Amino acid sequence: MRYRMLLLLCFLSLGCTLSAQEPEKETAKEARIFRLPEFERAFLCVRYFEGWHSEKNHPYVGWGHCLQPGEKYSARTMTRQQADELLRKDLRKFCAMFRHLGKDSLLLGTLAYNVGPFRLLGSGKIPKSKLIRKLEAGDRDIYKEYISYCHYKGRKICSIERRRKMEFLLLFKK
Repeated sequence: MRYRMLLLLCFLSLGCTLSAQEPEKETAKEARIFRLPEFERAFLCVRYFEGWHSEKNHPYVGWGHCLQPGEKYSARTMTRQQADELLRKDLRKFCAMFRHLGKDSLLLGTLAYNVGPFRLLGSGKIPKSKLIRKLEAGDRDIYKEYISYCHYKGRKICSIERRRKMEFLLLFKK
C-alpha cells in the first residue's frame, strides 16, 4: 500500500512544480485520476508515457501507434485528436485480445500496446508468457511478472519499470 501511494505521488507530480504553499492541491490531483473510468486511466497513462511521435520516429506515429502494412497515417499531418482516436482504437483492439481473462484485459491490453500482443500470447517460436499462464491458471498474484516487462535489449530500463508500476497501480483490480 505504501509503494502504491509513493508511485501515485510520483506520477502526479511529474512535470509539475511542487508548491509548499498548496499541498491540498496535490491530494486533489491524486484523487482525480481514480475518479476517471478505467479505460480513460489507461488511455492517459499510455499517452503520458509514450509521448508524441514525429517523423523521426517512423514507423511510429501519434502516441506510439506502429504503422501496419496498408495504413496511410502520416506523422507530419496527424493531429492530436486523430492520434487520440487511434490510441483508443488500438487499446480497444488489444483489450479484446485478452477478453477471455476478464477483469485483467485492460491491464494486459495496455501492456500489449507497448510490448506487442504476441510477446504475451505467444506465437510460433515464442512461447506463451508466464504472466498469461499464471492468469489462465487462476492465480492473480502477477505483480512481479507484470513489472518484469521493463527490459530493452536485455537491459533493465528504470523508466520502463516506472511505467509498468504506474500501469499496475492504475489498472489492476483486486
